[in-house]
Amino acid sequence: MPQMTTRRPVHRINAGGMSRRPDDLVVEAPLELHLDDTTLAVLMRTPGHDTELAAGWLLVESGTSAPEHIRQLRGCWKNETDAIEITLAAGVEPPRPRSFVTGAACGVCSADQLTLGPAIATCEKVLSADVARELPDALRRGQRAFERTGGLHAAALATYDGVLGPVREDVGRHNAVDKVLGRALMEGELPATDRLLVVSGRVSFEIVQKAVAAGVSGIVAVSAPSSMAVDLCEEYGLVLVGMMRRDHFNIYASADRVSA
Repeated sequence: MPQMTTRRPVHRINAGGMSRRPDDLVVEAPLELHLDDTTLAVLMRTPGHDTELAAGWLLVESGTSAPEHIRQLRGCWKNETDAIEITLAAGVEPPRPRSFVTGAACGVCSADQLTLGPAIATCEKVLSADVARELPDALRRGQRAFERTGGLHAAALATYDGVLGPVREDVGRHNAVDKVLGRALMEGELPATDRLLVVSGRVSFEIVQKAVAAGVSGIVAVSAPSSMAVDLCEEYGLVLVGMMRRDHFNIYASADRVSA
């Protein structure tokens, strides 16, 4: 079982003064992605569901869009680092290698990576405000490692009826999304046109980029989006709601598909 958390000594200050005690921290460690003899990328991530992370990464970075496009994802230990050996089916566009380490806070780290594929037709389902309000709490209940560390993002796919799928956690919000979408890709559940992507953090360009690639029709976020994220959701017809609170939230795109 991959180690998602570790313990470190901390000094805690409270009304009684200062005390030394152990504290749980989220693990952040590199994962190398290899195709043949080429290192495609080094991702800083939280260990766990690494093959899903690799599949989700391929969804945006290559021509991978169906489970049969991936012949094998094999976890191994290489160069003294966790690694995934990738084998793609014949004719699948291979990813372009990255010459830099992708940090946990960054999914798209340079302007030449800002690309989107063709839009996938989205559904016309209407998101109920009551369902939208409940999804962040449901996501939080699935964040087991977050309860111990307070340092993890989470993501999941949900139906318009509010049924939440498997929750994935990671120190990087884009990694959590890759794990969720990678699982869906490997299970043959894409395009997920009748699903919502639920995320624990803010929504920026790369989150919408991944959502568009997976064909989801809406995003529900605990925090706010960036202006570019809103523009892209409007362009591709995604519902986008955020700043979720029990008594209010904001609709940033496709307000006609959210019922009050």
